[in-house]
Amino acid sequence: MECKLAVSMMHDYLDDDLPKPQQRELKEHLLSCTDCRLKFKELEQTDMLMFSLMHQNPIASEDLVERIMNSIPKPKKERRFITWIKKHPALTAASVFFVVMLMSSVTFWNQERQLVVRGTDLDQVVIKGDTVIVPSGKVISGNLTVENGETQVFGEVNGNVTVIDGSLYQASTAHISGQVQSIDQAVSWLWYKVTNMFSDVAYR
Repeated sequence: MECKLAVSMMHDYLDDDLPKPQQRELKEHLLSCTDCRLKFKELEQTDMLMFSLMHQNPIASEDLVERIMNSIPKPKKERRFITWIKKHPALTAASVFFVVMLMSSVTFWNQERQLVVRGTDLDQVVIKGDTVIVPSGKVISGNLTVENGETQVFGEVNGNVTVIDGSLYQASTAHISGQVQSIDQAVSWLWYKVTNMFSDVAYR
């Protein structure tokens, strides 16, 4: 029997899948071949070890886990990322600040769901629940901004009408002398807030 054939038969023998005639041939070969006998002992020990591990619940010590984790090589992409951060600390800090501010603003936008009405001559408007109404015959001299609600214009607005996260209805009798702007997305809302903030700073 050749050693290659004997090695392939060892696995079937240990799995108890080898027919008896071939078992006898393998045993005879092991008696005459020292290398195959050593190989068989190694496989047998490995098989016994695997069997014992499968029937136990070994708990690795924290020291062993730490040593294993430290021995695992770090991904190259992570190293490149860390190297880039070290080379560009100012840009990294600015990017982190921008992301934090953006997430905070979007979170605030999602939480700010109450009706907000801003403008001049607000005594001329009627508010019913989440609906802001400019009645027919009423005049608002200036801008009107409505957040998180429905806006219905039947009268006159001598300025801009801005609807944020809501809807706008203009009746045939309505007259709006300025621009009509509808903002429905968080990014547009954030841009609106930022531009208004810079406008307020510029005119102070």
